[in-house]
Amino acid sequence: MVSTIPGDSAAESFTYPVPSFNSTEHPLLMQLQEKDRRKVLAKISTNIPLKVTANLISDEGYWKRCCLECWEVCDISSYGNSWKRMFFERLLKNIIEFFVPDTTDVKVVLDLVPLCRNYVKTLDVAQLLPPVKQSSEAMDDDSSDAGSDSDVIGPSVDHFDFSILLSKLINLEELHVTYGVKDCGMNFEWNIFQFTYRDCFSLAKAINSCKTLKVLKLPRNRIDDEKLRVLVKYMLNHPSLIELDLSHNLIQDNGAKVLAKLLHKTKLEKVNLCNNRISAYGAKAISYKVRRFSTLKSINFCLNQIGDEGGEALGRALVKSSVEDINLSCNELTEPVAVVFSELLTKNHTLKSIDLSCNNLGLVSICGRCLK
Repeated sequence: MVSTIPGDSAAESFTYPVPSFNSTEHPLLMQLQEKDRRKVLAKISTNIPLKVTANLISDEGYWKRCCLECWEVCDISSYGNSWKRMFFERLLKNIIEFFVPDTTDVKVVLDLVPLCRNYVKTLDVAQLLPPVKQSSEAMDDDSSDAGSDSDVIGPSVDHFDFSILLSKLINLEELHVTYGVKDCGMNFEWNIFQFTYRDCFSLAKAINSCKTLKVLKLPRNRIDDEKLRVLVKYMLNHPSLIELDLSHNLIQDNGAKVLAKLLHKTKLEKVNLCNNRISAYGAKAISYKVRRFSTLKSINFCLNQIGDEGGEALGRALVKSSVEDINLSCNELTEPVAVVFSELLTKNHTLKSIDLSCNNLGLVSICGRCLK
């Protein structure tokens, strides 16, 4: 039986056979002398079933050939300079990105797990497809075309359930997920970009089950305070999480307050909150935890609305903290914040980078005098 791996132009034509027998019972390859083994691996077909080659062949030359047959562009520097890791990470990525709920058999994913779990360290999912609409639903949609978006009670779509996968990827360290559809063109609908509550709960449980996870990036997912509360509940006391990217979402002050608790209950070192809706109250809640409990080294508040009150609170919190890099650009800050940060620099020897660009800090001469 042959399964087709959907993906970009090169990957679309790639197929892997699933054998009906156990070909690993007689692994003679490793018994050959080195020079003979190289000759065999140089000529061995890339169409040999993955169930045979995945855990048997470690030769990078073989996996390089597999990658180049699947994808035109292959940059192994993003995969620890490993062709084998690239092959399995991109293969799993393609399957997830083209997984259609209620249509694609979950077995397609689960059958791949024993073959790739030792090699997948980063999973970067740039799209997640919603279920295919049934004809009756399509008719209902046509009949309601004249209605406004306010007529919709709530999103009805769900996406790939990560809870069936993450706990099985024993070496996974980074997870990047964006709920949306690339290149949707004229098929655009807002609901295909919805991160639903069921999505939120399943993802939260999946993150909790993956104890090796160090980096979690969830940009552009329309995550609001309530969804963030669910995610944080399952991330509290996570043993290895050190980086969290929540940029370009809908997080407000209550969400920032929840996130402040996470800073106290984890070992987070880097947090990206760029382009959210956090004001002074949320910034003050985070500054309190940064001053007293946090292991934080980098925080990005770019494109929020923390204002002078929030900027001053963060500046004072950094006097005794582990933070090395802070970005407060585009936050409606004025001269008082420049004064606070100038005083901060005389007391703090940990900070390496401060970004206060795109704020109204006053005349150059005034700001320069404050920062001297």
